[in-house]
Amino acid sequence: MSFAGDVKNELCRGALNRKCCAQAECYGILLYCNAFSPAEVRIITESDALAQRLPLLFKKAFKLTFDRLPDGEGKHIFAITDPHKLGVIQQTFGGDPGALALHINFGVLEENCCRAAFLRGAFLAGGSVTDPQKGYHLELSTSHLSVSREMLALMRDMNLEPKDAKRKGNAVIYFKQSDRIEDFLTTIGAPLSAMEVMNAKLEKNLRGSVNRRVNCDAANMDKVVEAAMAQVEAITRLEESGRLAALPDKLKETARLRLAHPEDTLAQLAQLCDPPVTKSALNHRLRKLVELSREE
Repeated sequence: MSFAGDVKNELCRGALNRKCCAQAECYGILLYCNAFSPAEVRIITESDALAQRLPLLFKKAFKLTFDRLPDGEGKHIFAITDPHKLGVIQQTFGGDPGALALHINFGVLEENCCRAAFLRGAFLAGGSVTDPQKGYHLELSTSHLSVSREMLALMRDMNLEPKDAKRKGNAVIYFKQSDRIEDFLTTIGAPLSAMEVMNAKLEKNLRGSVNRRVNCDAANMDKVVEAAMAQVEAITRLEESGRLAALPDKLKETARLRLAHPEDTLAQLAQLCDPPVTKSALNHRLRKLVELSREE
């Protein structure tokens, strides 16, 4: 199952305790479903969990049953066409049968719990979210432009701060920041899914940190190897020219140790000196050898 499916499963496990919240959740579903008009309600979903929740939700909210239920094949299709039932729904949300466009009636969303339930319903019907292991993107999409504008204002009033766009005639509200997605999922009742997003972010940050450390260590090792090779070449030139034998004992000892241990670090070579010296002192001697090798 996809991450989006897991999120919707978690949301659908929430209890239906308060009638006002059940109505708000239904409201979100209706405004983001396939059809919501004075003539018909039609909800099509691929989510098994939502298909099981819808009859219970509408019973709790309106004491109504669907006129059409899924037939067990393909997508789950629910529909209401009975004029009386549609009238009950329209009356609940103060809908205007003659209006040319749908709008959100904020009067039925005064409580914070109802607002959260409304967003939950909208996500269940028209939302999607990317697997956080692959990327961060959560969106709500609807063909009702007025609804999307008003939803954007509502979400900003709830400090959720989404962005909006138009796509193929639909209005889209979306998040691309992991922390914003976490806040939204927590608000609508999916804290476990929000935790998954957080864990995915932590894992990515940890992998990035490890990779940077490995790359840094590899780069430092490359520098150490390059420096050691340059030192060996310098000492070899001094030896071939006969100048090495004339150098002070400390420089000759340093040259001998570097030739014998070309892969050792400065700290390791410093400990091999008799007596041991500091890394800084050994580095100074090696630089001196390299400088002398360049002199004619």
